[in-house]
Amino acid sequence: MKYSNISEGLFISRINRFTCNAEINGQPELAHIKNTGRLIKLLKQGCRAYFQKSDNPERKTKYDLIAVEHNGSIINVDSQITNYVAEEWLNQKTFFPDLKMVKREVKYGDSRFDIYLEHGDKKAFMEIKGVTLIEDGIARFPDAPTKRGVKHLHELMKCIDDGYEAYIMFVIQLPDVKWFEAAVSVQEEFATTLKEAWQKGVHVIAYGCDMTKDSIEIARPIEVRL
Repeated sequence: MKYSNISEGLFISRINRFTCNAEINGQPELAHIKNTGRLIKLLKQGCRAYFQKSDNPERKTKYDLIAVEHNGSIINVDSQITNYVAEEWLNQKTFFPDLKMVKREVKYGDSRFDIYLEHGDKKAFMEIKGVTLIEDGIARFPDAPTKRGVKHLHELMKCIDDGYEAYIMFVIQLPDVKWFEAAVSVQEEFATTLKEAWQKGVHVIAYGCDMTKDSIEIARPIEVRL
């Protein structure tokens, strides 16, 4: 996935969940944060950051925060890009060689899943979660408590009951991680429900990414520890 209109700058401070102070092209700017996680370990005052300029002149913030540099590596913090990246990866047919169809944002019952797909004679739903929390080299999710994430897991289990395949895919927007696991200290309920879903038959997969200041693509499987 390739971004356009990327500018280099500095992250200055987080104002709230969605907005930050930044310095871009030598000028103070307000930028939109496309990630509701805490990002405490990544968003450090004065860190080098990369911003995408919006082509909407009516927006209050002209820029979106896309990536930051951390310990010499570029880390993508755009949680809204992960669905696009996953769709792009699925269409390469490396995971499902017999892939027939991929659709995003498909309603099923009272739910709306990130991806619906068909491969061979099977039909499946997939939820995508971006991962930007790293502790001691271990990628963890969630970065903040998420009732929506727990709800998605229960919905995926219902899909199993209804005869579908079900997947939850963690797109790890971090370099050089040892493995992936649920962040029990952040939300024990999510960790417990994730294990319950796996025992029910939901496929739990994690993939790492290659990232630059203006691109991100899925590159390698990451071990999942439940």
